[in-house]
Amino acid sequence: MTDARLRRGRGSLAVSFFVQGVTFALLVTRIPAIQDQYGISDGLLPVFLAAVPVLAGVSSVVTEKVVARVGPSNVLRWAQPLVLLALLAAGAGSGLAWAAVALGAFGLAVGSLDASMNMLGVSLQRAYGRSIMLGFHAAYSLGGIAGASLAWVGAHWHLSLFVSYLPVVAVLLPVAFVGSRWYVDGGAEAAEATQDGPGGSQGVVFRLLLPLCLVMTFAYIGDSTVSNWSAKYLQDVLHSSEELATVPYNAYMVTTLLGRAVGDFGVRRFGAVLVVRCGAVLAALGFAVVAAAPGAWVGMAGFTILGLGLSVIVPQTFAAAGRLFPGASDAAVARLNVFNYVGFLVGSPLVGALGDAWSYRGAMLVPMVLVLVTVVYATSFGAQKARYGGGHEQPRTVDVG
Repeated sequence: MTDARLRRGRGSLAVSFFVQGVTFALLVTRIPAIQDQYGISDGLLPVFLAAVPVLAGVSSVVTEKVVARVGPSNVLRWAQPLVLLALLAAGAGSGLAWAAVALGAFGLAVGSLDASMNMLGVSLQRAYGRSIMLGFHAAYSLGGIAGASLAWVGAHWHLSLFVSYLPVVAVLLPVAFVGSRWYVDGGAEAAEATQDGPGGSQGVVFRLLLPLCLVMTFAYIGDSTVSNWSAKYLQDVLHSSEELATVPYNAYMVTTLLGRAVGDFGVRRFGAVLVVRCGAVLAALGFAVVAAAPGAWVGMAGFTILGLGLSVIVPQTFAAAGRLFPGASDAAVARLNVFNYVGFLVGSPLVGALGDAWSYRGAMLVPMVLVLVTVVYATSFGAQKARYGGGHEQPRTVDVG
């Protein structure tokens, strides 16, 4: 495979991650507007919100079978436009039935998109022979910041959801289609991968994948805690103003972007194990600061630290799955991706229940402990001396930019 083709594949996949970051942020940051538009009651809203990750998890499992026939690039090529169209549909209708269909379609499409996108990222990292996975997720974080900003504009100007979504979809849809021309499947690289590992000559052994599944779940429990509870925590527990309470999530997203932007350099220099362990400790420190914060500004600093810590864990978990099962990396990524949605499903209700039954300060200690478990499981991320996030890189692999 030529260096130029790899560069184009890397660039087009980064665009795909960015587009998905924009799309997902536009949906989740406008949940109150969606609730109002469709008349969804407070009691029914959790059902609608839970259905999206459940359907995404089902879709991720199905994608494992589909990519074996058509390749992840073909799945991603069609899944991304479907996600964009489902977003537009979510802003275009009225009535509970329409909301159920639109959000259901979004969930099914996004599960295939997330799985195939990370499959391509893992295989490209193998072809490059050095850590690039964090860079893709940095593009996602950048897209999330852009999407949240666009959502703020729509809310500020009291635009309808359809009017807010239409120009974004009109721009991103052709971008996604054009960019998909240069996706690079990793079939050849997978075939060339070493056959000595547990996934070299057989399929995915779930017992070996389980530590990474737990790490993925705990990371997304932490992430969902920030996205769902940071504003409420600052306002209700630390007595900040409503305006200041909106800042922690933005700060978290910015530091997530910064951590991912430089994370690949850390993996190349120090190895994935050390980077993941440092990230887990930093994330736990952030939760501890939040739980003990005497005021809003210290709490905001804790959420900011959290972004730096959690930023490296998820991308390296996907990369580790590809390394652990070099001959079945697509299947490993698809199964691991399911636990992304498990973390989302568990995280917010868990913190809410503990906050109501105990205290929200105490509730912040639970994701702190869970993310610290990653330190124990960090050996699953590769040999201590590995410098490129995987022990599968070929010595002959050239530096392609």
